Amino acid sequence: MNTDNYKTIAAPATGLFKDKGSKFLAFAWPVDNPEQVKAHVQRLKKDHFDARHHCFAYRIGTNGEQWRASDDGEPASTGGKPILGQLLSRELTHTMVVVVRYFGGILLGVPGLINAYRSAAADALDHARIIEKTTTIPVSITFPYTAMNAVMKWLKDEHLEICAQQFDTECRLEIAVPLSKHKKIMTNCQLQTTNCQLQTITHNQCQRV
Repeated sequence: MNTDNYKTIAAPATGLFKDKGSKFLAFAWPVDNPEQVKAHVQRLKKDHFDARHHCFAYRIGTNGEQWRASDDGEPASTGGKPILGQLLSRELTHTMVVVVRYFGGILLGVPGLINAYRSAAADALDHARIIEKTTTIPVSITFPYTAMNAVMKWLKDEHLEICAQQFDTECRLEIAVPLSKHKKIMTNCQLQTTNCQLQTITHNQCQRV
């Protein structure tokens, strides 16, 4: 897998683990930012307001550089850390898992809790479809019609994907540039000599399957 690629889950998935009357409901989602994580956790806390704990973990970024693990009141490292361990062992990023615990009246102890949260998270991820995505940065190219052939040849030579296009008094394309090629494309692009303007679109990044 190259440095622009990462593994995540294709869609939400659920899992379940039971031990000594306690139920551990697991929910996995693909996510792109901490705000999405917060929204999912808040919704689960509202939907499962009578549950004892809502432990979670997530990894975000091509290399999982953003991460967090929350025990939500469970003994330290018995909830969030086992969940995070499942994301790490499967090399998943842009992924979160929340495990909701309904207490069954019998204490499980530290080893029991670690096993329960790990098993619930694993069950949710076992039910998820793992996919590989490429981190790209959107770039716009504006050029006159006379440069059309040169632009299309350059896109083909660089193996760049067109995400959107607009043709009016001038031409405008939006392309997906792999993260590792972005600096080279923006500083050394030969199109800059053909009245073409390249500009990074900063409002978002796009991830392509």
